[in-house]
Amino acid sequence: MLRNWPNGSLKNYRTIAFTDLSGSKLRPSLVIADNTRDVTVAFITTQFKWQEPTDLLLTPALNNGLKKSSLVRTGKLATLDKLLIRGRKGRLTIKEIGDLDQRLKLLFQLL
Repeated sequence: MLRNWPNGSLKNYRTIAFTDLSGSKLRPSLVIADNTRDVTVAFITTQFKWQEPTDLLLTPALNNGLKKSSLVRTGKLATLDKLLIRGRKGRLTIKEIGDLDQRLKLLFQLL
């Protein structure tokens, strides 16, 4: 699924509205698809109380720029205009990309 992924790019900080549309702030996200004008991202959180079987656990590492253990919420996808990008934070390892690929297949029932 993610074999030709955008250079294995991990998370970019973007301004993202909360799901209840009550406001926005800079939030980490993982680029799933990169198109000419838009990107599709999965939100990243440190809140483990909402963990789902399809979420990917990431631990802090030099390659990803995370400060705390975090979850990639594959069930929380959004397509955003590239103008909302605030900067690249890091990238996933090849193993993490493979793990994410499996979780996306599970999410979309492609297994």
